[in-house]
Amino acid sequence: MNITEILNKIGPSTLRRAQGSGTLGYTKEDLKTLLAAEGEDKKLLFAKALQSKLEHLDNYVHLRGLIEYSNVCTKYCLYCGVRSKNPNFERYTLSDEEVIECAKLAHELGYGSVALQSGERSDAAFVDKITYLVQEIKKIDNGSLGITLSLGEQTEETYRRWFEAGAHRYLLRIEASNEELYYKIHPRDEKHDFQTRLNCIDTLLKLGYQTGTGVMVGLPFQTLDDLADDLLFFKQKDVAMVGMGPFIPHPDTPLWQYRDQIPSAEQRMELTLKMIATLRLMMPEINMVAATANQTVDPQGREKAIAVGANVIMPNLTPNEFRENYLIYPDKACVNDKPDQCQTCLDVRLAAIGHKVLYNAWGDSVAFTKKH
Repeated sequence: MNITEILNKIGPSTLRRAQGSGTLGYTKEDLKTLLAAEGEDKKLLFAKALQSKLEHLDNYVHLRGLIEYSNVCTKYCLYCGVRSKNPNFERYTLSDEEVIECAKLAHELGYGSVALQSGERSDAAFVDKITYLVQEIKKIDNGSLGITLSLGEQTEETYRRWFEAGAHRYLLRIEASNEELYYKIHPRDEKHDFQTRLNCIDTLLKLGYQTGTGVMVGLPFQTLDDLADDLLFFKQKDVAMVGMGPFIPHPDTPLWQYRDQIPSAEQRMELTLKMIATLRLMMPEINMVAATANQTVDPQGREKAIAVGANVIMPNLTPNEFRENYLIYPDKACVNDKPDQCQTCLDVRLAAIGHKVLYNAWGDSVAFTKKH
């Protein structure tokens, strides 16, 4: 089957018919063909994905003001620069006042939502603190700010507390839906359990969060089969949002030793774009993030992601003096940008590709809203 036949097969009209019948209208082999597309086939994939996004979501981009609350982490994932076993940087935790000021700035800039991210902890003091901070953020302008959390694996009770406090979106990236690959990028121990990760995603869905997940693209040992399975995983879980970006090796992590065995930065970026485009055709109404990692490997990376299907950007509001110590991967883009400069820059960059920011809106997933 050629690429035009596949694109027609899994296009939005086919998906609408398939949703009523319980079938999906595409195969894993179809997805692998799309992910391997080059030349004119790739251009056609990207064009179809953009068309699908514009039909279902218009040309709006939603912003989440990112607050990197703390780089203190109890885990030691094999790819992550803030892993607990890395002694080569300074640990920090923002004060309550700093977090609230970041949230107020997001409101002043018209972002509509904030995303609170942190190294992973689950102790009682941390859980209580996040509950308090969510409640305080909800007091800003009578609850006008949407709140996304990205705080790792927690108990059902903790997720429920945070939801009841006012958080309504949660991002927990699976990083690799293939269990074997998962344990090549995470230690195999009680702190890094694949089934626990899956259970947490299911719990978030059950509690009513707009649940997001995602993967790194271009990992050592990763195949097109793995990536196609990742796409099927997103669809099977029926998540509301997805974040995907190119893997960037960090010199202070165990995976650094495999840096010569991964695709080039350009190839990882192109594969990320094909993942975004293919998923946009599969799930036309979900939110998808144009990750900062895209901008790190390609100066036009976020715009390229938006142009093939992504519709969310997360400008960094973390005070500048802390940002260089929240480097999950090295050389992260926009570390030194000031928030007001970033806003102006985004407006100009997005206008250049025919998109615009939808200010003062939560930017909830259309798929989730329709379903609920």
